[in-house]
Amino acid sequence: MTDAVETVKKTADTVKTTTEKAQANFQAGAEKAQATFQANAEQAQAAGAKVFRDVADKSAAGLAELNAHSKQNLEAMVASATAAQKGVETLSAQSVAFTKKSWEDGVAAAQSMAQARSIQELLELQTSWAKSATEAYLAEVTKATDVMTASVKDSFKPINERVTASVEKFQAAR
Repeated sequence: MTDAVETVKKTADTVKTTTEKAQANFQAGAEKAQATFQANAEQAQAAGAKVFRDVADKSAAGLAELNAHSKQNLEAMVASATAAQKGVETLSAQSVAFTKKSWEDGVAAAQSMAQARSIQELLELQTSWAKSATEAYLAEVTKATDVMTASVKDSFKPINERVTASVEKFQAAR
């Protein structure tokens, strides 16, 4: 009987240690992912702004004689860049919120697992948490894909409208 109690205590200590390590690793990973995503979002935003400025400068110089036309093109590019920036901001905020929720869920799961009274209960809790974490991740990926698709569509809409108007204008001038 004493050996069984001792084995259970060792198992509980091992589970607690493993849970604490997993929690620390998860937190470090989440923080690193959040920092990386934020840095990437800032780089994308800066690159987008630079590209926008370059395109705007070239368009203004190339279409100087069509002042009204170039003004409309510039407005379309601003609307496009604004839509793209909004998409990046939405994805960034969504990523931060998901990371925070995942962290909180992980901590709650670790606390729950630390209080398990048997290996069977621990395995059931761990399986349940892993399943819900995977489902949440897949849902988040789907959500991010939807946001990205909508952002790209919204970003290209003003430019596509201007291209169509330009083609129609140049065909009418022939």
